[in-house]
Amino acid sequence: MVILEALHNHAQHIPAKVALIEGSREVTYAALWDNIVRAANYFSGIAERGSKVMLSADKSVDFVFAYFGAHLGGMTTIPVDPSVNELRLQRILDSATPVGIWGKLHAGSAGREVKPFPVLDNADALTHDYVMPSEYDVADILFTTGTTGLPKGVMLTQRNELASAVNINHFIGNTSNDIELLALPISHSFGLGRLRCMLLQGATIDLLGSFASMKKFFREMDDRAITGFGMVPASWSYIHKMSGERLGNYAAQLKYIEIGSAPMSMADKHLLMELLPRTRICMHYGLTEASRSAFICFGESMDHLDSIGRPTPGVEIKIFAEDGSEVACGSEGELCVKGDNVCSAYWGDAAEEYAASFFCGYFRTGDWGYQDSEGYFHLISRKKELINVGGKKLSPLEVEEVIDAMEGVSESACVGVKDDVMGEVVKAFVVRTSESVTSDDVIATVRSKLEGYKVPASVKFVDNLPKTASGKLQRLLLK
Repeated sequence: MVILEALHNHAQHIPAKVALIEGSREVTYAALWDNIVRAANYFSGIAERGSKVMLSADKSVDFVFAYFGAHLGGMTTIPVDPSVNELRLQRILDSATPVGIWGKLHAGSAGREVKPFPVLDNADALTHDYVMPSEYDVADILFTTGTTGLPKGVMLTQRNELASAVNINHFIGNTSNDIELLALPISHSFGLGRLRCMLLQGATIDLLGSFASMKKFFREMDDRAITGFGMVPASWSYIHKMSGERLGNYAAQLKYIEIGSAPMSMADKHLLMELLPRTRICMHYGLTEASRSAFICFGESMDHLDSIGRPTPGVEIKIFAEDGSEVACGSEGELCVKGDNVCSAYWGDAAEEYAASFFCGYFRTGDWGYQDSEGYFHLISRKKELINVGGKKLSPLEVEEVIDAMEGVSESACVGVKDDVMGEVVKAFVVRTSESVTSDDVIATVRSKLEGYKVPASVKFVDNLPKTASGKLQRLLLK
């Protein structure tokens, strides 16, 4: 089975139900399927099956038609952020060589023609001469922005995406009665995954541009009787800053919230639970290559909120040492994931190169952590971001947590820099909200709370920190 088959079934069994909302525009499941078929006919008429098409992933029903229509037409889609910069776009184009670009790009187009999404209003264009894709067909190539800033193409099959959606819906408990507000970018795994999850269930999804306007956010919450939404920790910080504790007014309405993509402070976790005591607040761990590999529900695991939770249904996680041997419970190593949600390949990599991404059939995430005696997994750091001070390894997260809690500090990032005596020492990059905070203050605060080798040897104040479009900190760009 593939997700498209579920959409076809919904069109047969719940044709009048609203699938998509964009402003005042509503699209039923019957209309959704008709437009997917029309889009499939369009793409089939201009390219052969197996071709790659690039789509600007704006939050519109036209993108949804084109996205699933391209899949039904046998194409592989390359969703990109509408605000993608020209350099990144050129690198993706050079790598993947799609047959064309559709949608709107806000910046440059790297000299390529950008076509509008196909017009699908002509009823005469609707035919049913299509072939469902195989579960092993590559549905998407998602180009990540990794720690180096260079794009890497993650190839996800129809089977990968269905497995991920099934696993997520199982854990969160999504049903066809849900009405979700989608304010996340859908050019990335998190937001695009939420879209697929809702449509797989036959639920309704309300496409909101972003979290920027709290007026629009709360108006949609009221007018559409929203039952859940996804957000990253930075979104929650913005919502709280702009509206205080107003979200608590929806405690009886919100069934679930999914959080992901970056760490969240313990204080924010507890505040959300206080505001929304009956809401299923779930936080996932995963990466584009293995979406939502672990989950934790705050209310069910209150004694383990410092962990990333347990494996998602249908997923296995093990910890391996650097030599590829499995380590004992409680010992540190690399988190490795196995399941149908794990990507099929990296675009452009030879089979033997991709095989090096596995230990004993488990995908190597590049994250360092351990499993405790109750089966919860704990994330320490990205393996490449661990700082080795005189043979003692430390996570930058531990130091950043102390600095971030300082009054007058907005956020921080720590990296290891070369030192002739210790090999590496900690350097802290700090974004401050008050210039009264000094380097000595930062160093003294860390020294009062952590071991000596974790204390920054130097501090640099900066205006901002490098991050991916989904909000992930890119520490290695600071080195």
